[in-house]
Amino acid sequence: MPTAAMPEAVLFDLDGTLIDSAPDLLAALDHVRSGLDLPPSDHRRLREHVSRGAAGILGAGLPGWDDLSEAERDKLREQLLDFYAAHCWTRSAAFHGVEQLLDALGEQGVRLGIVTNKISRFAEPVIEHAGWAARFGCLVTGDRVVRPKPDPEPVLAACQALGATPDRVVFVGDDRRDIVAGSAAGTRTVVAAWGYVPAGERPELWRADAVIEHPAELLGQFGTRRAG
Repeated sequence: MPTAAMPEAVLFDLDGTLIDSAPDLLAALDHVRSGLDLPPSDHRRLREHVSRGAAGILGAGLPGWDDLSEAERDKLREQLLDFYAAHCWTRSAAFHGVEQLLDALGEQGVRLGIVTNKISRFAEPVIEHAGWAARFGCLVTGDRVVRPKPDPEPVLAACQALGATPDRVVFVGDDRRDIVAGSAAGTRTVVAAWGYVPAGERPELWRADAVIEHPAELLGQFGTRRAG
């Protein structure tokens, strides 16, 4: 993305962009596996599946998932989600550099929002535990829209909530769905390459305006000093 003017607002995906939630989500998977007499999972291998929701995590982390009945899948999914709801901030934390970036954007008067497919039941406690309830002007979750990402609806809803014009907004995310949604909504888009980008994916081909390796690099896109 060429150096541009400071945006009116910056929107962020949550898991894999602001928060490293993989340790707690994969601990929830291990809880399900334990009930099936299976050993703990390979967290390093499964990190990239965290952005795909409970079904994606279970599909990657349970042998024979595709052979289970819908009722069996629903039961295991609820086990994972109930455990995660009770342990959503045990080892989760903001990615290194995120707090400094948010501080720097706030000092510049940039409005901040979160657009996530995570549902409110889980997103709101995570935001509270992170101490960010007052920092973000909006939280658009997957259960508050008709069509979640990659549809542009949640991005447009966030722009409206913040009173920002989409072409003066930047959306930062670590998944192709974020880039598709932001582009369709008319925002500039930035790939957070520090997140859960799947092995073998090439984010530079997602047609984002920029790909950055560290949160501190975002301000450099606006011709200002780096955060942190």
